[in-house]
Amino acid sequence: MSGTTIYRTAVQPEWIDYNGHLRDAYYVVALSSAVDELMDRIGMDAAYRQRTKGTLYSLEMHLHWLHEVKASDTLEIDAHVLGLDKKRLHLGMDVRVAGRSEVVATAEFMLLHVRQGETPGAAPFPPEVAAALEALRPPAGAAPWPGPVSRALALGKR
Repeated sequence: MSGTTIYRTAVQPEWIDYNGHLRDAYYVVALSSAVDELMDRIGMDAAYRQRTKGTLYSLEMHLHWLHEVKASDTLEIDAHVLGLDKKRLHLGMDVRVAGRSEVVATAEFMLLHVRQGETPGAAPFPPEVAAALEALRPPAGAAPWPGPVSRALALGKR
């Protein structure tokens, strides 16, 4: 399944471990930045967050490392909307090295739309944000997302 490339970053020298590979924690840093970029693209940018106090909270994340990443690499991260209900987003991301087609890592997120304030709580996505997320769903008949290779996240019935 081809996703929407939402984030690109060069691997920083301080992200490399003693084996010459991208340190595991920095995959999470890049993926977290990709979620921020996704928020901007779907209309949940800084102005939205200031105006509505709405944001996304990460509830759960699963990360799978598949291939090595080296110091000279640039990461590209694609987003895939795997599931969506009125308050939650099941997001798949695949990480590639620029110029190569193989997926080097996959991550799944369960994200919750929250209104912050004195009594923060889950809140429905506004219609324009829900529509932007729907537009990121894969078309019918698309190849499956390349992850996960272990326990899967899914939206349960409520």
